Amino acid sequence: MLYCCVFLGRFMGDMLDDSSVMARMQKKFWKTKQVLIKATGKKEDEYVVASDADLDAKLEFFRSVQSTCTELLKVIERYQQRITRLSQEENELGLFLHFQGEHDKTKAGNMMNATSKALCTSAKQRMALCAPLHRLHQEVETFRRRAIQDTLLTVTRMERARTEYRGALLWMKDVSQELDPDTYKQMEKFRKVQSQVRGTKTQFEKLKNDVCQKVDMLGASRCNMLSHSLCTYQVFYIWEF
Repeated sequence: MLYCCVFLGRFMGDMLDDSSVMARMQKKFWKTKQVLIKATGKKEDEYVVASDADLDAKLEFFRSVQSTCTELLKVIERYQQRITRLSQEENELGLFLHFQGEHDKTKAGNMMNATSKALCTSAKQRMALCAPLHRLHQEVETFRRRAIQDTLLTVTRMERARTEYRGALLWMKDVSQELDPDTYKQMEKFRKVQSQVRGTKTQFEKLKNDVCQKVDMLGASRCNMLSHSLCTYQVFYIWEF
């Protein structure tokens, strides 16, 4: 009798384990199917897509901030390089004219000296732009490395949760098409899938709200960062001799 009880307990345990493994496999199957649907661009349920319209708008704005920030860094770097090169060439020309003017006592020599002074001063003033540009580059790089990366991590987690949620919806839709209310097993299976949908939806909705809030904060932070960083550059007078 004791042996039978032990055998029955093991048998039931194996059945539960098999059921758990099957549920995990089914969950993974529908999640993978959702990934493939998204990757191939296959049309999804229009109502499900419409329910995420506000989120997708936030994501589009986030990607715009992300790409323009990267482009701005590249532009600042090129601008600094060209300013430096132009100033060096201008300064060298000024020094050359100064040297020639010192050895020419005619009116042409005076003109070369005057031009030399203007060129050297212009080169010096232009090089002074590098300091505010360097600060701007640092601010934008810090913003990209911290604020954008932090938001990106949340977006990545949200996208995983959205994939799981939509995969669960596909699973529930498939189960509901074969549902027979008079069959206990099918009803039990439907309830389990329904519970899975609720769980994934709760997690997705939380991360969805987190993403929307972070993207709004990111936009405001970018405006403040640029207003502060460009202030020094904006009031800088390059031609103030």
